[in-house]
Amino acid sequence: MASTNAQDKDDWRNTILAGLANYIDAGSIVAGSAALALWQEAYHLNNNTVGLIGAFGPNAISAGIGALIGGRLCDLFGRKKIYQYDMLFYAFGMLWLVFAMNAWMVVLGFFLVGLAVGADIPASWSIIAEMAPKGKRGKHSGVAQVLWYLGPVVVLLLFLVLTPLGLLGARIVFAHLALLAIGLTFLRSRMQESPRWLEAQAADEHKQIEPARISALFKPRYLGSMAFLIGMYGMWNLWAGTNGFFFPYILRTVGDASQATAVAIQTLSFLIGMLSIWGVFMQFSDRLNQRTMFLVSAVIQVVGMSLLALFPLTLPLAILHVFLMAFGQGFGAQSFFQLWSSEMFPTLLRSTAQGLMFAVVRIGLGIWSFFVPVLTATGFTTLAWILTGFLAASGIIGMLGAPRNEGKSLEELEAKLKA
Repeated sequence: MASTNAQDKDDWRNTILAGLANYIDAGSIVAGSAALALWQEAYHLNNNTVGLIGAFGPNAISAGIGALIGGRLCDLFGRKKIYQYDMLFYAFGMLWLVFAMNAWMVVLGFFLVGLAVGADIPASWSIIAEMAPKGKRGKHSGVAQVLWYLGPVVVLLLFLVLTPLGLLGARIVFAHLALLAIGLTFLRSRMQESPRWLEAQAADEHKQIEPARISALFKPRYLGSMAFLIGMYGMWNLWAGTNGFFFPYILRTVGDASQATAVAIQTLSFLIGMLSIWGVFMQFSDRLNQRTMFLVSAVIQVVGMSLLALFPLTLPLAILHVFLMAFGQGFGAQSFFQLWSSEMFPTLLRSTAQGLMFAVVRIGLGIWSFFVPVLTATGFTTLAWILTGFLAASGIIGMLGAPRNEGKSLEELEAKLKA
């Protein structure tokens, strides 16, 4: 019993250390968004520079490039090497933002941070799935998503407290992310490599399994899985990535949009999302019909978004919208994308596939972000309908393609892939 408890603690410790990649990913995105106005004022950034920061930062293209490269390296050289030393690269990029004195330093720092964030995601998601006990893979994957929501909460509260310091406050927030990355480097050095990757690597060296070439991903059995996951998550991510444009509009329209009010509402939405992940996704994704769970989540979000397209924007409507969106997305597309992308590919192609799919989604968002300002000029109602359409498309794709993997081990799923 004692050894079982010790192993359980090790499993959760490994999951948290790996899942902190999500904390710094989301924290970086929100920190950059919060600091953007300060940078504009201090360095006189023009619209083109602001567009570059948004398109090539950790929310979009550079993260996609990092995931593409890092995912492949993870399968070739192991999860531990990539997610351990990647944190040093992240800290290096973040230090450019801490000490930025002009526009080009901001652009370079954000690009480097995005590369590091992207590389860490497939490594972390793969090792969480591979080291989770049977029947608890969804629960362990959910921890990473809780940390994804926690990052923005901490960053937003730090910005609120440090508002009087202006740009110095932003530097302190970036410094906290850099220090966390350095600390993670040391903590992760004590973790073990994924046993499943070691076994698969040994089998590959002895020619006991099918060679893990990238070209294998374009065979029908894997190409279909990638198309499904990219479509489901990509459509949802277009909504998520555009959220930053219309959410401030809501805050301005429904009343006093002071900094404290804005932070309070945004923090509330993230806290609701965390409760949804813990109370729904982590408790039931390993036991209940995942397709049904995903469909319920999609319907809740479509209803929540369509409210803004159908009715005049009032404070009660805005609060209902925030609650529905936060609760629905907690056990929706992003949580299931992490889980399913770990389950639908063999060990030596798992990170490669995740990196490729993550790259397509994030780069697609980067391209889309260039058009969002034009769409916002056409009116809020039009944009709300477009975003409702994205969520509906994601829901339909997810409903049609969702696997039934609940309760199955990775060995059982890999055997099914080979059948």
